[in-house]
Amino acid sequence: MGKLVCWFLLLLSATFTVAQMVTITSASKVTVRVSKSGLFSAFAHNHTIAAPIASGHIDLEQKSVEFRFHTEDMKVMDPDVTDSDRAQIERTMKSDAVLDVAQFTEIEFVSKTVEVPAANRVLVHGALTLHGVTKSIDLPVTLSDGRYRGSVKLKQTDFGITPVKVAGGTVRVKDEIEIVFEIVPAK
Repeated sequence: MGKLVCWFLLLLSATFTVAQMVTITSASKVTVRVSKSGLFSAFAHNHTIAAPIASGHIDLEQKSVEFRFHTEDMKVMDPDVTDSDRAQIERTMKSDAVLDVAQFTEIEFVSKTVEVPAANRVLVHGALTLHGVTKSIDLPVTLSDGRYRGSVKLKQTDFGITPVKVAGGTVRVKDEIEIVFEIVPAK
């Protein structure tokens, strides 16, 4: 009888722990905003790049979050360029000159701590791994309509990425990029 009670308690505690783990759905996405600079930047384009979050979870009990997306899934969304220009921008972005998707297949965020400064707002401290480099970042997050949203600005050079330059550097991508995310947890 004692073993039966122990197994029941073990099963109950495992069920409680699983109930606290929430999967991040495929409706979740990351958007990267890249801006231009340089003498002839008026002839260039800002870029919007999107990718679905491939996997992740939120652990309500541990107050932690983890998610990742595949670099190969990143798509240039620029509406004001031709299809061939969009394809060329994407090839450059995925090449070994920038993201090197053949070598660095995922971008991952893992939280370390979570602060709750106000209702429906959290500050997530964690580690972002991009281009083989892991850096600590802080993500301010809001909860609205059952979705977690936030953004953070980063420098590409902090992650070993050299911003693209063309025409002898008269047109170039700014070092600072903005990453915007929307996380949709499973119900």
